[in-house]
Amino acid sequence: MKIIPARPSDARFIGQAVVEAIGHEIASGLAGDSHTVDDVVDLFASLAARDDSQYSYLNTLVAVDDDGTVVGACVAYDGARLHELRERFFEALSARLGLDFSDVEDECVPEEFYLDTLMVLPEHRGKGIASQLLRASIGRARECGKPAGLLVDKINPLARKLYERVGFRKVGERPFAHVMMDHMQYPD
Repeated sequence: MKIIPARPSDARFIGQAVVEAIGHEIASGLAGDSHTVDDVVDLFASLAARDDSQYSYLNTLVAVDDDGTVVGACVAYDGARLHELRERFFEALSARLGLDFSDVEDECVPEEFYLDTLMVLPEHRGKGIASQLLRASIGRARECGKPAGLLVDKINPLARKLYERVGFRKVGERPFAHVMMDHMQYPD
């Protein structure tokens, strides 16, 4: 297993990872009555193919197995760039799905390197891949000179356990899509 920077060809996988990470309920809400969850995956895949989006392949590390197959991804970026990077997301939501999310709260703070999305394919879970992706992303945070931060749903004890095992600690709460989440950081 290797952790490598994502490539443009990984955009579809990144789109699927983001949709899995946000969950079926939120993805279905984005799709609404006029679109499908596949349309939402397409939206995130298009953002992942760009170099100026928060979901860009440039902001993503992927886990590849010995055959070169991508089995996991972690999207992370400098929180100070959220507004700049999120503009493409808002534009795409409006153009593709007819949604206006411009009033959504910031899910991260400028003083941290934000781990936005972490996903490992179900058949590869339990093998330490998520921990490897987290540690590699923590390394990117250090290069940026900021602590790594993330949000975890209060009702997701498995994710919380993983983050705590790697060394993240709760530092407060932050909203994500109008839902209060626990804000965790990896200490410097």
